[in-house]
Amino acid sequence: MNLDGTNTLPAPVETVWKTINDPDALRRCTPGLKELKPTGPDSYQATLSIGIAAVKGTYAGTLKITDKQAPTHYKIVLEGTGGAGFMKGEGTVDLEAQGGETLLRWAGDIQIGGLIAGVGQRMLGGVGKMLIGQFFKCLEQQFSGAASGGPSSPGSGQGDR
Repeated sequence: MNLDGTNTLPAPVETVWKTINDPDALRRCTPGLKELKPTGPDSYQATLSIGIAAVKGTYAGTLKITDKQAPTHYKIVLEGTGGAGFMKGEGTVDLEAQGGETLLRWAGDIQIGGLIAGVGQRMLGGVGKMLIGQFFKCLEQQFSGAASGGPSSPGSGQGDR
């Protein structure tokens, strides 16, 4: 399954780069990500819990960031297995300054197999887009809150006071 898109984030490239390389920010904004433990430079052990249709699964796997060209490009490689199947994929992230904002281009290819793919095959693309949308909405809220100097939304818990 191929997915790609663009998002404009209300922060300069350097700020966006720092955030998308911060394991805590990734943990906060990635739907279903339960654990992200460093295992080396730009390598992580991850636990992700996700459900498609009536099948829910927890995946344990690895996430590696490669081909880093700070502050504008990197590649992500991930693999995971769980009781409901497996997932394997890779993608790229590219950042481009747009005044005080950043255009983030992303593209990826992910393979999902096993029970979760068999039951939810027709729904995978829509679920993938929904999860990616949730991720970017969270990032936008973090940057909007930082830009205004206050919490990004009621109950967000992102205030520094």
